[in-house]
Amino acid sequence: MIIGRYRITERLGSGAFATVWLAEDDVLESLVAIKVLAENWAHHPDVRARFEQEAQVLRRADSERLVRVHDFGELPDGRPYQVMTYAAGGTLADRLDRGPMPVRTALRNASDIAHAVSVLHESGVLHRDLKPSNVLFDTVRGSERVLVADLGLAKEIAHASGFTVVAGTPGYMAPEQHLLGAGLDVRADVYAIGALTYQMLTGRPPQLSRAAPSRLRAGVSRDVDRVVMRALDHDRDRRWPSTAAFAQALDAATTATPSRVLRFLRRSVGTVAALGLLAYAGGATVVAGTPAGWVRVADTDGALSIAVPSDWGRQMRNSGWNVAAVGLPAGSEPGLQVGADLRTETSPGLFVGVSRWLVPGAGATVPSHPGCTRGLDRAVTVAGLTGRIQRWTGCAGGEVAYSEVVLTRAGEPGVYLQIRQNGGRTDRTDDVLGTLRRSN
Repeated sequence: MIIGRYRITERLGSGAFATVWLAEDDVLESLVAIKVLAENWAHHPDVRARFEQEAQVLRRADSERLVRVHDFGELPDGRPYQVMTYAAGGTLADRLDRGPMPVRTALRNASDIAHAVSVLHESGVLHRDLKPSNVLFDTVRGSERVLVADLGLAKEIAHASGFTVVAGTPGYMAPEQHLLGAGLDVRADVYAIGALTYQMLTGRPPQLSRAAPSRLRAGVSRDVDRVVMRALDHDRDRRWPSTAAFAQALDAATTATPSRVLRFLRRSVGTVAALGLLAYAGGATVVAGTPAGWVRVADTDGALSIAVPSDWGRQMRNSGWNVAAVGLPAGSEPGLQVGADLRTETSPGLFVGVSRWLVPGAGATVPSHPGCTRGLDRAVTVAGLTGRIQRWTGCAGGEVAYSEVVLTRAGEPGVYLQIRQNGGRTDRTDDVLGTLRRSN
């Protein structure tokens, strides 16, 4: 069978509206996928227009994260066809048939999907039908790549209010998609990606009464629960505000271990500076309020400063932080990391960050530390802010202890700290907190 210059070799799959064929392009010596509109729909003007619109959207977006359309034509019997990228790695549905994915793989795939859909949103289009069969895998220059496909139900965001037809796939549709005439926005696609993430982690799509992923799958942290369940909130005002924000949160969850924000921040807060060179790196050493034998450091923006024992203060990173690390909407805020040796996970040091989103009731969630022993939480008041200290000991074979602290006050930016100490030594959490200074 020949379609245009393409020689059909096998059928890849069929759906309600179209059949997809694998074909060889003998001129360019490559494989392509050809999607042909089903004969019984070819003469329905609305379905045909939707088929053509899909090709136009993909061609306009022209992203390596989306299936690309290379050609468009019509068969002698009037059926239109699209010549598209052939993704040799199959679909997400194929992989989910084998059960849940490794946690990091699931989060990485989910992030790739969210980044891909962000490209659509930047082009002014909602997908509206994200599901496992519409996520493909291909290998490019030796690296596997996720591709989003099938925009047959895509809709321009500008025209996304007042839909007169319920469209989507049950199990992946946001609650508002079930309502005739309900206005939709990008958060409908956020929900669908959340559902895909949930299924990749647990092996099953979410249900109306669903448990957090960690209750169905060992090795899923509460931080991952928070990221995923926020995407699946029935109230769209409480979901991630965009697929880009969801992608950032997934990236943070993928990079971070469940127990160490400091490891995550190593990637996000920039280059290490020797503490003796802080004046040149944007930080500063000051004396006021600094105990004898300690050194005080400040972030580039002057939003906060803190002092640490001199043996802690040999290196610093000073380029801010992503507040998604504590469960808030992703974004960059002032922050710094200081420690004896930032290349290791056992040397003493701390991370401190300030954020306007850290306010009472914001729902910030500090990391847990599996394998450590959690002590009793205790209340604390520091620099006019109030909060609680969560203390973990016996980490890393008993060598390390962590103090997790969130400090807030109504109407003011809050502060998050993670303090890491050698487990066998005196707890200096209160001493360090006592040196905290903010500039409101």
